[in-house]
Amino acid sequence: MDAEISAIESNDTWELTALPAGVKKIGVKWIYKTKYNEQGKIEKYKARLVAKGYSQQQGIDYNEVFAPVARWDTIRTILAIAALKNWYVFQLDVKSAFLHGELNEEVYVDQPLGYQKENRQLVYRLKKSLYGLKQAPRAWYSKIEAYFNHEGFEKCPHEHTLLVKSETDGRIIVVSLYVDDLIFTGNDEKLFAEFKSSMERNFAMTDLGKMRYFLGVEIKQDGNGIFLYQQKYAVEILQRFGMSDCNSVNNPIVPGSKLQKDETGQASNSTLYKQMVGCLMYLLATRPDLAFSVCLVARYMERPTEIHMAAVKRILRYLKGTTSYGLWYERGKGDELVGWSNSDYAGDIDDRRSTSGYVFMIGTKAVSWSSKKQPIVTLSTAEAEFIAAAGSACQGVWLSRILTAIDARKGNSITIYCDNSSSIKLSKNPVMHGRSKHIDVRFHFLRDLTKEGIIQLVHCSSFEQVADIMTKPLSFDSFSRNRDKLGLCTLELIN
Repeated sequence: MDAEISAIESNDTWELTALPAGVKKIGVKWIYKTKYNEQGKIEKYKARLVAKGYSQQQGIDYNEVFAPVARWDTIRTILAIAALKNWYVFQLDVKSAFLHGELNEEVYVDQPLGYQKENRQLVYRLKKSLYGLKQAPRAWYSKIEAYFNHEGFEKCPHEHTLLVKSETDGRIIVVSLYVDDLIFTGNDEKLFAEFKSSMERNFAMTDLGKMRYFLGVEIKQDGNGIFLYQQKYAVEILQRFGMSDCNSVNNPIVPGSKLQKDETGQASNSTLYKQMVGCLMYLLATRPDLAFSVCLVARYMERPTEIHMAAVKRILRYLKGTTSYGLWYERGKGDELVGWSNSDYAGDIDDRRSTSGYVFMIGTKAVSWSSKKQPIVTLSTAEAEFIAAAGSACQGVWLSRILTAIDARKGNSITIYCDNSSSIKLSKNPVMHGRSKHIDVRFHFLRDLTKEGIIQLVHCSSFEQVADIMTKPLSFDSFSRNRDKLGLCTLELIN
């Protein structure tokens, strides 16, 4: 607590003053947390003074609150590129980041318990933001963005948390920002040293060295490549829901099974169900093999019944046997961006909508994937596949722009493999007009991309279709084949 108060005071965050007439003050409270490292050992005990932001009123105490954070797609793309170019990825942590943000509003807070000055009627007027304030994340982002602009970094227009600084002699440093956690990589030690020393001059920093543990994901870097996995988190989930001693199964969902709303079935504990699904959702940062099954059970959160609970428990049983699985990005292997797009047809029994799935790979390693129910009911397999391809084309264009920002490569056309020849024809020519005239304008955006040569749809057989794993329950053989193609393997194999 002493360290937190001294950080606040050394940062000139507030000043003691009398509360002006007619102004409401905001309460503060202490929050205590034990921080653990990736081995589950105690790293430090932390006390944080937090403002009771829930009592703030919009328009009086705050206006805008939005602040961008890095997407996992971007973080994985940076790691894949770093592996490809034999770079190492490093991590910095800003101490008490939110205390650096400048406030535009007049905000008054109580004196904290245990640190009250002689006159208890006085309050603190905030000059800078405090944790818990609604506008704190935005104030911090504005501050760090101004710092990066001043240092000559270029912000990627398609991902506001990706910053690149490239020198004329080919030296480059790439930074990705997730609130107060920064990861950076590049090809020049001298640039790294300059960047770290300038960060330390402006903010209180912790240099965490090579990236090992980031947002609950473990990262192993060596001379052969970069391995991302969530073993510690997976084991914690199994312990939390009492599944540590369960028997493991080979795949997360029974092949050929269909889930549906069960109006007459026995209702399960919906809070527990939501907690299980929510925890599994975070595993999707490194586990594309779980994407379809987790996104499927997430559709039934409103009124889960026994069947749905059994489906979630099966996913946990699959997890039990695969806790050490993760994504392996090998050093110096293939740099081409390739996509796979697929869809089932009317797979949802309740509303007859289809499921779109895509996987994007750099070389042979997955960096981005999705399994999502389509927004409309489709009338044919060609239409379902066409809508899935349009969705993956949008993602492909965005990813290629991110790659251009990091890698300054020329925008080659992006190849997307699709196993439906009708949808490929439809993307090139307005054929089958009678069947496709009702398809919404936004999906014909794909036709423009194909025409301009930005996207190239290529036919592949269903056997080769990697995105199959995102759209339907597969037999064990198909499931394990596609899982290997995604670049998933076990930690033991890497070691």
